[in-house]
Amino acid sequence: MKSAVQNTILETYSKLNDILSSFTQEEINEVPFEGSWTGGQTVQHIILASSGIPMLFAGKTEKTTRKPDENIKQLDTIFLDFNTKYQSPENIKPPEIVYDKKLLAISITKIQNDLFEAAETYDLTLTCLDAKIPGFENFTIYEWLHFAIVHTQRHTHQLQSIYETLKKK
Repeated sequence: MKSAVQNTILETYSKLNDILSSFTQEEINEVPFEGSWTGGQTVQHIILASSGIPMLFAGKTEKTTRKPDENIKQLDTIFLDFNTKYQSPENIKPPEIVYDKKLLAISITKIQNDLFEAAETYDLTLTCLDAKIPGFENFTIYEWLHFAIVHTQRHTHQLQSIYETLKKK
């Protein structure tokens, strides 16, 4: 379980980094079409959503009384359906500012390393008690890692679309 999760973390974040590196510094702050985030905002949203996750694992946890991967299918259904649009929760909405591509890349690499290390360090079957996602029960460490992965995959897909739209302009 651990090495599979770690491989997926590496694969997911290296794809994100590859797409991010395709953008120029100017393109990262360009709005592709009305109502859309910039590439920089999209990456910042991933950073805001994922960066605090490993801290939950060090917080309050308890032994899980259900299957530790019970919520995985539902997470996949929500986040890997690229046709459905969702509103971002306010606390992880990226501000409309000028983003520095290099700093975004550094943050993404840090998140990748933190998640990878957490997958190595913690018992993935424990339930985290310090935070939860609306509409779900408390997640296990495994489910939190999976959330970070599928949420990142969703927005990597979005970032790819933004990039393709800008290249057509």
